[in-house]
Amino acid sequence: MLAFSNLIYSKIGGAAGHLADASPKKSSGGHQVKGLREIVLIHDLRKQGLSISAIARKVGCDRKTVRRHLDRGLEAPVYGPRAPRPRAIEPFEAYLRERVLSFPDLTGARLLREIRDMGYEGGYTAVTDFLREVRPPRQTAFERRFETAPGRQAQMDFAEFAVEFTDEPGVVRKVWLFSMILGHSRWLWGRFVASQNLQSVLRCHIGAFEAIGGVPEEVLYDRMKTAVIGEDEAGVITYNAALVALLNHYGAVPRACRPYRAKTKGKIERPFRYIRQDFFLARTFRNMDDLNAQFDVWRAEVANPRVHATTRRVVDEAFAEEMPSLTPLPAIAYNAVLTVERRVSKDGMVSVGGNLYSVPDTTRRRTLEVRHHATELRIFEDGQLIARHPVLEGKALRRVDPAHRRAPPPRPPHQLPSQGLRRPLEFYDAVGRRLAAGAPQ
Repeated sequence: MLAFSNLIYSKIGGAAGHLADASPKKSSGGHQVKGLREIVLIHDLRKQGLSISAIARKVGCDRKTVRRHLDRGLEAPVYGPRAPRPRAIEPFEAYLRERVLSFPDLTGARLLREIRDMGYEGGYTAVTDFLREVRPPRQTAFERRFETAPGRQAQMDFAEFAVEFTDEPGVVRKVWLFSMILGHSRWLWGRFVASQNLQSVLRCHIGAFEAIGGVPEEVLYDRMKTAVIGEDEAGVITYNAALVALLNHYGAVPRACRPYRAKTKGKIERPFRYIRQDFFLARTFRNMDDLNAQFDVWRAEVANPRVHATTRRVVDEAFAEEMPSLTPLPAIAYNAVLTVERRVSKDGMVSVGGNLYSVPDTTRRRTLEVRHHATELRIFEDGQLIARHPVLEGKALRRVDPAHRRAPPPRPPHQLPSQGLRRPLEFYDAVGRRLAAGAPQ
């Protein structure tokens, strides 16, 4: 009998070894559940005549469990569901849900950085998996992608942002982000400005080329007025002469994208969405300077060191490889001049580009010559330089040089207003007696 039981035990155990478990299991009802091998052993020991108490001692379970398995016969045990293991993302799900509801376009990479600062030690995939549950993924059509040779092209454009600076609570201002991106490496430079006028465009080009440390062969623009003036019936494009002069100084040429084909500039259009979602949303800025300072830090620490989603390369590393293909910067900085005439107002100011600049009180002429450089205004009277100002960024601003407003000279002591003579009372008494003595009787 014992040999027969061992044979059954061996065959059943071998056939169902993937179900067997030598350790007791807990069912959902709290009772001990034995593995298939133990169940066979319980039935075998019972056939050998052992009591329920003796079987319980040999198998290592209580008597109720032995009776239950004897009543059920040789059926496979049913295990309850495995208790879920805690996930690393769980403590941060409420925060992530709130952030996505408030700012639906925040990127997974941005949110991962935020919760890592809060102590999250899990992976990026867990974050993106949870975000898919909160917001549906965007469906985009497949498009053909064109790559650019190193040093061949940069793309430039403006994007509009609305911001409320903490220095001006309650005032929502419209600002524009000038952005230039190298087509090959995707290296990004940008500057927030208060206007899209020509002087802002020229200043930003100079800043971009200096930050890049070189110049591409061409710069691609859309049909903005500061770049493209018009196009004739033959398709010949007329570019802004001031912009052409600047690019010519640096050894680059302008190129306009085809009309109604914004995707020609996809390398610059897509980063604007990335900048808005990963940098701009859910931040506060004191003023324009603070906005640009934070943007510079984000570019240097997040945008350019990242692995680009399209090229699958680290942007900074690709940029280092592209650098030798760029045209070196010219030895002499660009310093073109736009000369205009401006009339002096009654309070000694001239208006240039929507802003007011002071002239000295000693100015005689009512019309002056203003030379508008890329970063500085110089004001001349009869060919003589009488004032210079840094170009103000924005509209309706006012700059007064303290040296232009002379204080009136102090008066000499003999010109001070008279304080009156103070005589003793005896003098007036003597005058009164003399007048009385000489009066007729």
